[in-house]
Amino acid sequence: MILGQFRNRRRFKDLGEREILALAISAEEDDARIYRTYAARLSDEFPGSAAMFDEMAKEEDGHRRRLIEVYRKRFGEVIPPLRREHISGFYTRRPVWLVENLGVERMREEAAAMEREAHDFYLAAAKQATDAETRKLLGDLAAAEAAHQKTAARLEERHVPEDVAEEESRAAHRQFVLTYVQPGLAGLMDGSVSTLAPIFAAAFATMDTHATFLVGLAASVGAGISMGFTEAISDDGQISGRGSPIKRGLACGIMTTVGGLGHALPYLIPDFWTATIIAMIIVVFELWAIVWIQNRYMETPFLRATFQVVLGGALVFAAGILIGSA
Repeated sequence: MILGQFRNRRRFKDLGEREILALAISAEEDDARIYRTYAARLSDEFPGSAAMFDEMAKEEDGHRRRLIEVYRKRFGEVIPPLRREHISGFYTRRPVWLVENLGVERMREEAAAMEREAHDFYLAAAKQATDAETRKLLGDLAAAEAAHQKTAARLEERHVPEDVAEEESRAAHRQFVLTYVQPGLAGLMDGSVSTLAPIFAAAFATMDTHATFLVGLAASVGAGISMGFTEAISDDGQISGRGSPIKRGLACGIMTTVGGLGHALPYLIPDFWTATIIAMIIVVFELWAIVWIQNRYMETPFLRATFQVVLGGALVFAAGILIGSA
């Protein structure tokens, strides 16, 4: 079915002037809608960037009105429903839900890319056209998009001066840490450290890699589900400002599971000592990864983080071996 959809797409070079105009109109409508979505998403936390995106949406509305006026003069009132996804090789936009969840800086970068792509589209269309009037029209549209890029830069200077941009970047970084890094780190620590004892206890008690893997899998998945739900229901984020409980729960639950699976997966190897040595090496990397994240994002002094994580992990690791060997 997917291959059929690709085969049914029109080639851009086969489009007539009427279809190119219709495509441009729908593209301008989509871009205005995207900018307004960004503005709504940022209005509470980043009003400067929200105002910039609102004005960019108004600029796109102006382009759309100019296109519709030209279309009416040449082709009448009926505009064919032609969209980006109907054209093979036509530039596509990233999903709004993906971009808007990546922060204010990513939205600004996406807006700049959108303007460049629109300019390139009109420029390529103008070069392809053979009719003099059509070439002039597409050239004017390319010039309009080039001017829009300058307008976007001017709007950013007006609404997001350097001090505001720095403040918004700090706020975005803080929100990223609270929503993803902090719960993810808690999950990674729990998954990596708390599963050491049951996994290595099972390993040295049974000397059976398959049984050890099953214990590690159960411990990792169970801990991930438990930690994820606990994080999600412990704080709705409204007062603390820590962000969506679903996002925090997913970050915590996934990283808990990953932390435990890291030293459980080696026990898929049939040879016991090979699997155990690889698992021990992975444990070392996991603990140092936790130390690095604490130092990089949580601003914990490196020596303190090393002492806390490595010592705690070593004690749990030793407890698992002693219990399993008893």
